Amino acid sequence: MKKLVLLAAAAAMTISASAQTLKFAHVNFTELVSLAPEADEARKVISASQKDAEETFQSMYEEYQTKVSQYQQKAETWNQSVRQTKEKELSDLQSRIQEFQQSVQQELQQQQSKLMNPIQEKAMKAVEQLAKEGGYIYVFDRSQVLYFDPAQSTDLTPAARKAMNIPEGRTMESLQAELAAQAQGQQQ
Repeated sequence: MKKLVLLAAAAAMTISASAQTLKFAHVNFTELVSLAPEADEARKVISASQKDAEETFQSMYEEYQTKVSQYQQKAETWNQSVRQTKEKELSDLQSRIQEFQQSVQQELQQQQSKLMNPIQEKAMKAVEQLAKEGGYIYVFDRSQVLYFDPAQSTDLTPAARKAMNIPEGRTMESLQAELAAQAQGQQQ
């Protein structure tokens, strides 16, 4: 019985000692992915694709509006067959526009995934490497954790930024300002 108590006490001390050596870290994964130099190129490609899609949609919509206007102006002068043909043409064009919107939205999402997945994988590898080198048992994404104590968790974001070649002065705020300036420049 005495041996059992001693074994339990030894086990408790071992668990307690090992719990004290556990190392935790956190990282801002969104920042790593968003600020990666490769993300700038991905955003350019996605933006160009969106612009092309918008131009195509605008062209299709203008064609539709022109035909609706023509229909409204001339419908009373057309015989039944011509009016039905024009109504079917308008309906078909409207369906094509809706199909285009749906398919282009899916294609843009797929393109974004295709372009951003390698960046996410690179960020994940950088974090994993830093965690292994530092002997961390867990690395949490700051955006996914409700609370953490910064005194008991190491922020790996600066080291991961360096590993991913993110310029030192680049921040989420500076990125947002860049994107806002680009959007404003495109509107003018």
